[in-house]
Amino acid sequence: MYSLIRERLQDSIRVKQLMLENEATQAAISKLSNEIIGAIKRGNKVVLCGNGGSAADALHFAGEIVGRFQKERNSWPAIALNSDVAVMTSIANDYGYENIFERQVEGCIHPGDVFIGISTSGNSENIYRAVVAAKRNGALTAALLGNDGGKIGREVERPIVVPSTNTARIQESHITLIHIICEMVERDEL
Repeated sequence: MYSLIRERLQDSIRVKQLMLENEATQAAISKLSNEIIGAIKRGNKVVLCGNGGSAADALHFAGEIVGRFQKERNSWPAIALNSDVAVMTSIANDYGYENIFERQVEGCIHPGDVFIGISTSGNSENIYRAVVAAKRNGALTAALLGNDGGKIGREVERPIVVPSTNTARIQESHITLIHIICEMVERDEL
């Protein structure tokens, strides 16, 4: 059992070490943080979504923006599109599951907003469609991804790709990235 624990901790460290050594990843994190700051200063919002564990990450990210991360401050606007079960299931029933986020984006994204999709595979169809709709509505698009970034990584303006094919390691890294971004945004005096 102890060897498994050590192996998994080492696996997680290796993935994070790869991100630490990748200046492009660090630049993308910095750019996205600055764009979130700019959007909030302009009175815009952050809109997020994900499926499964990534849905929980989207909720977590929105909670840190609306509530607070580490310091007392004003509340900022953020929405996790996967938080309203009634909306999601009605859209899935009427339009199909692949449209659950796209339809919401069409109604709530405005020019200047920041849209962030979270997908460990980079190929979640419902997130991909939401990205396309967000761009069409004038939002900056970003994504936290895994693997090679997939088709979402090729579509968004700010892809942040965790260099792993292991879903658990990608999700662990996504939480780390979310915390770093939230800390960077909070450091700015909004």
